[in-house]
Amino acid sequence: MSSSEAADRRLGIVGAGKAGTAIARAAVAGGYDVAISGSGSAERIELVVEVLAPGARALSTDEVVSNAGLIVLAIPMHRFRELRRELFAGKILVDAMNYWDEIDGVDEQFETAPAGTSMVVQEWFSSARVVKSLNHLGYFKFEKSRLAKGRPGRIAIAAAGDDRAAVVAVLGLIDTLGFDAIDAGRLEAGLALQPGGPVFGAGHSAKELSKLLSRQAASARLDHRLVRPRMASPLEIGTNGDKSLPTRQLRSDPLQIQDVAEVDPSGLENVTRRKR
Repeated sequence: MSSSEAADRRLGIVGAGKAGTAIARAAVAGGYDVAISGSGSAERIELVVEVLAPGARALSTDEVVSNAGLIVLAIPMHRFRELRRELFAGKILVDAMNYWDEIDGVDEQFETAPAGTSMVVQEWFSSARVVKSLNHLGYFKFEKSRLAKGRPGRIAIAAAGDDRAAVVAVLGLIDTLGFDAIDAGRLEAGLALQPGGPVFGAGHSAKELSKLLSRQAASARLDHRLVRPRMASPLEIGTNGDKSLPTRQLRSDPLQIQDVAEVDPSGLENVTRRKR
């Protein structure tokens, strides 16, 4: 094996909980050189790793990151902001986290993330190559569902990301872990993989998962066409006596302003003319 091939078989996992150790066990079984870190020093989790992920090495988080180009982030979601923004610079970062308000507390940014929580993660770790994956199966189902390639009944895991090379690398990891790998598209498609999404929590075949993701993508495109953003000035609609226009305040943020011209083009023209 060449040095580049050996580097490709290195996997770092930040998070030594149930999900992190389950992924570590599967990766070791698949021939990966796995390093894993917890919230404290490496010494604190050495015994845990030895028992729950034999073959993996317990290291500090900095050591895990420096050891591999492919990192799985599997910590409670409210804790990722405790990590330095530049920590994963240049690394492929698999966002395997899920937002649960019972665990993470109510976080307004996650609650209102229209394109999914991974977009928030990417914003925080802006120099990382974030891919949403390994989050839509519970650790127990993940553990019990792993099968060799070609075996009947093998279920699928999806990956979504804007960096296409990073997604390809994660798809390879998924296959090695014992699942059919499905490319879900851009990072915003990771919204479908989150809790409440159409694929979360259930085991689907590759065909079923692809169909569900395609249906979700088509629905998202339809929603985008129905509410199209455009540039506009803030106007008070409905105060000019035109009863055909909705009474509401348009915000000056162009991403928040709907194309009211589609509702009543003549009404908007009247408002604009009077404003001049």
